[in-house]
Amino acid sequence: MAQLSSNLLYVAFFIYFAASIVFAISLFGKKWRKSDEVTHSKKWGMWGFALSTVGFLFQLSYFITRWIAAGHAPVSNLFEFTTFFGMAMVFAFLIIYLIYKSNVIGVFAMPVAIIVIAYASVFPSDIQPLIPALQSNWLKIHVTTAALGEGILSISFAAGLVYLVKTVNQSKASKSTFWLEFVMYSLISTIAFVVLSLGFEAAGYSSTYQFVDQNEQQITVDYTLPAIAGPTDGQYVSGNEFGPLFEAPGWMKGEKAAHKLNTLIWSIFGGLILYGLVRLILRKRIGAAIQPALKNVNEELVDEIQYRAVAIGFPVFTLGALIFAMIWAQAAWTRFWGWDPKEVWALVTFLFYAAYLHLRLSRGWQGEKSAWLAVVGFVIIMLNLVVVNLVISGLHSYA
Repeated sequence: MAQLSSNLLYVAFFIYFAASIVFAISLFGKKWRKSDEVTHSKKWGMWGFALSTVGFLFQLSYFITRWIAAGHAPVSNLFEFTTFFGMAMVFAFLIIYLIYKSNVIGVFAMPVAIIVIAYASVFPSDIQPLIPALQSNWLKIHVTTAALGEGILSISFAAGLVYLVKTVNQSKASKSTFWLEFVMYSLISTIAFVVLSLGFEAAGYSSTYQFVDQNEQQITVDYTLPAIAGPTDGQYVSGNEFGPLFEAPGWMKGEKAAHKLNTLIWSIFGGLILYGLVRLILRKRIGAAIQPALKNVNEELVDEIQYRAVAIGFPVFTLGALIFAMIWAQAAWTRFWGWDPKEVWALVTFLFYAAYLHLRLSRGWQGEKSAWLAVVGFVIIMLNLVVVNLVISGLHSYA
């Protein structure tokens, strides 16, 4: 059953990839076909939507079969949570598409969902028994609702990115073009990290180090990427001998913090190389290269999609990441709130989107200002997923 589940996820991934290409054709392929633009867009948009729906059904089947194989909701580690987060993004996109029939959101949202799911593949995917704190019905209620809320909020990021690529003046360098390119670089660095991880895994790279943690326990950590950052006072044990070039700072006390810092470093450098190659090919900013294809995009419609996604995602996220989380915290740790890093970051996310809605509704922040807020909101969500999970120690370190 576990193998069947993995195969279903692979199939879903490749169907999502095909759907992304089809959506791109609906937007970028008008010139090749020399057909009526409305007919062309409608035809390929429907195919993109159909493929996205089929891919979602395959991923839903993955989720159900893995649940059966594990005996519990498959949202208990980073692999499972991240794949569910990607599935929630696709689900939210499908709902938005049924309402607005916007192909351009598919061009941006589906690749982001693919990147998220691909990012999950770098974490161990073995099914493991639940630790005592997770043996509660609130696990599936809290985590799935929080991930669904984040998935809906992520659609606002896709819509905000479309708005910015469409409207930011690319004829001269500015703060807006810089930060827009930084967003593009961030997406590319995630792709680079996935490619590097899978590449070194396929090459059979592995090295093992030992160190003594703050509890005087001897810890063994396996590196699947060459060790740029090694454990503090760590000793090389076996495997492919490379580095480390330096030791992780002593204040980083998260579980396997040095190993996780190493992944961030590889993401940054891998992203720089891949982004440089893309810029070399395009010979212009990525935003500037995409912008001409968006000339017929309805800015007001994209702005509305961005706002609606926040208006729907915010209460769902609040319910899952704060209210249900506090109920679970009381059941697991006998307190509603404990300022654990994940709890703090959930509060930061809640406050940010509350400020977004306040500024939008009472101060009239629409258009570019609102789009930048949507982009920053997604950055906060990804910092929670990547940095807080990988670097900072806390009660959620099992994730």
